[in-house]
Amino acid sequence: MISEVFRAEWSRIVATLVGFCGDLHVAEDAAQEAFAIAARRWPVDGVPEVPRAWLVTTARNRAIDLLRREQRHADKLRQLEPPQPAVEEVSVIADERLELIFLCCHPALAPEARVALTLRALGGLETAEIARAFLVTEETMKRRLTRARTKVRDAGIPFRVPDEEVLPERLDTVLAVLYLVFNQGWGDGRTDLAAESIRLTAVLDELLPAHPEIGALRALMLLHDSRRAARIRDGAIVPLAEQDRALWDGERIVAGRALLDHALARGARGPYALQAAIAELQTADPIDWVEVRRLYDTLLDLTGSPVVALNRAVAVAETDGPAAALALVDGLDLGDYRYLHSTRAELLRRLGDRDAARAAYDRAIELTTTDAERRFLAHRRDCS
Repeated sequence: MISEVFRAEWSRIVATLVGFCGDLHVAEDAAQEAFAIAARRWPVDGVPEVPRAWLVTTARNRAIDLLRREQRHADKLRQLEPPQPAVEEVSVIADERLELIFLCCHPALAPEARVALTLRALGGLETAEIARAFLVTEETMKRRLTRARTKVRDAGIPFRVPDEEVLPERLDTVLAVLYLVFNQGWGDGRTDLAAESIRLTAVLDELLPAHPEIGALRALMLLHDSRRAARIRDGAIVPLAEQDRALWDGERIVAGRALLDHALARGARGPYALQAAIAELQTADPIDWVEVRRLYDTLLDLTGSPVVALNRAVAVAETDGPAAALALVDGLDLGDYRYLHSTRAELLRRLGDRDAARAAYDRAIELTTTDAERRFLAHRRDCS
């Protein structure tokens, strides 16, 4: 029960507390303590009728205790303590978690800090989990999070959606982080994270209808998420070509296509629109790989991203063969990006170079952070 409530309510409680006290670090610590108290009391006293209200009240009291220990927050305490709100007054407006994301995605913060803060504040991931996602030690990530929270506090970064004149610049960052959080949930099987990213993108789309790329991102997420039930089999990743399409969520595909059409009609031509168009083509059977490659050409011209170049090489393998694709992959400077090595392994396997393929699979396995990917890669390597 506690774990379910944690996943459902963590971000709401943190957002509510940041609104109360204006300190992200205090908000997270107080929320964590409230859940720890609930884990001790609820099995004995029973689950409250409104768990979130109980948690918000408990966490708010813990936040007051934490602020009381810091003398410089005396002025905030006077604002917080009286009057004590009744339980029924506890509410979270529809976009309060968006305000939390805009806080975490402020341009004054380093890019990796924005994602890390969002994963912590929105998804409630532990420092060790975030560290694994970034391929750094837990201690390194702990220092990054502490520096980022301190920057939020000392710079007085506001807890609100920014004004219209600076919104476009901030919006790009928020969309990038929302997509990264979605991918984190997608890759690690955290359906709650993926669902929350989709929900917040939908809220953002409703609030800012003049920005069609938001709708394009929403379409991209839905089209990817439509394949979730077919993506894992026997604890291992199932590649697109081998997925059981009967398990795909047809309603999500239809919704994603409609959102994409609407975004394109409103002028969306950015990276999310292009990626959503690629994802939409991949729902067809057979897939039009020539058109997929053409869209990747455009996306690569737009972004110059080596990761996009790697994904384009997968399409090239389907149109021009694995040898042409391998030549492209071997020209990329992606270091220890695990998908570089897994893609090389697949191409080498298709070319019949078993020894090189096995070595590439081994390297990909070393770099992989999820059990489902590891099982898939190990099976591929053993069958090479």
